[in-house]
Amino acid sequence: MFQKREVRLPRGISAEEQLREALDMADAVVIGAGAGLSTSAGFLYSGDRFSGYFGDFEKKYGFHDMYTGGFYPYKTLEEYWAYWSRYIQINRYMQAPKPVYEKLRHLLEGKDYFVITTNVDHCFQKAGFDRQRLFYTQGDYGLFQCSRPCHKETYDNEEMIRKMLEAQGYQILPSGEPRLPEGTLAKTAVPPEMVPYCPKCGRPMTMNLRSDGSFVEDNGWREAAGRYEAFLRRVHGRKVLFLEMGVGYNTPVIIKYPFWKMTARNPQAVYACLNAGDSGCPEKIQNRSICIDSDIGETLERLRSLESLRGGVSA
Repeated sequence: MFQKREVRLPRGISAEEQLREALDMADAVVIGAGAGLSTSAGFLYSGDRFSGYFGDFEKKYGFHDMYTGGFYPYKTLEEYWAYWSRYIQINRYMQAPKPVYEKLRHLLEGKDYFVITTNVDHCFQKAGFDRQRLFYTQGDYGLFQCSRPCHKETYDNEEMIRKMLEAQGYQILPSGEPRLPEGTLAKTAVPPEMVPYCPKCGRPMTMNLRSDGSFVEDNGWREAAGRYEAFLRRVHGRKVLFLEMGVGYNTPVIIKYPFWKMTARNPQAVYACLNAGDSGCPEKIQNRSICIDSDIGETLERLRSLESLRGGVSA
C-alpha cells in the first residue's frame, strides 16, 4: 500500500488565509481548547469582573482574583459555598461576554468535527455545539460529586446554585446573570441547610473538577471519552485539521502533545495553534503548521471576513 503524499500549505499568503484554506480542505477538524479561548470570550477572573461579583469577599478576606478566592481557607462551609455558588453561576450558567464560541461554531458549519477541552465552563455547549461532539476532560462546574468520593456518580447543581445565590440576596436574570436589587447588601454565607452533602455517605460535596485523585469520571465522562477516541480512529489518515486554541503548558499531555504526535503520524494532517503570546510548534511538523499569535476572537473574525470575501456568507 503506497504512502499518501504529505499535504502542502499554500505559501505567500497570510497565516489566516492559510488557516482558511486548511479549513476548507479538511475532511475533519479536531478542536483542542484551553483557557485562552474562554479568556478571549471575556471570561476574566480578575479586574472589574472579579470586583463586580466578589468585591465584598475581596474586602473581607483580602484576595484579589477568583482563582485565589477558590483556594481561600474559609472557616465555614457556609462561607465556602457562598463564594463558590457565585463563582459557578457566572462562569458556568452565564453566557460569555463576547461571542467567540459562536464565531467558531459558525466556521465549523458543515464540517465533521470533535472538541476536546480542558475548560470546565461549558461555553461550547452554551454556544450551541453538538453535545455528542464534546469531551470535557477536566470536569464541569455544573456538577457536584462526593468529596471522598464514595461512589462514581455526579449531580447537576444548577437549581442548588441558584437557591444559594438567592439566599445571598441576588436575583437571577434570564441571561443567568446574578444581580443585587438596589440597596441590597449581599450575604457572604449561605444558610446551613443549603450546604450540599453526599446522599450516600454524608460527607460534604465538592465540584466535579480534576485537581487530584478524587476526580469522578462518571458515565457521561467515559462515554464522551469513547466518542472522542472513536472519532480519532475514524478520521486517521484523512485530511485532518488539528486546531488548538488557547492551550498553554499547564496540562500539555491532554491536547498539545497528542496533537503534535497525531499530526506527525498523518502526512495529510495540518496543525494550527491559535494563542495570544504563546503560539508555536515543533520543527518536525513546522511545514504543516500554522501558528497565529493573536487574540483568538479577532483571528476568528478575520477568518469569517475571508469567508465573506469568497461569497461563503453575506458580510
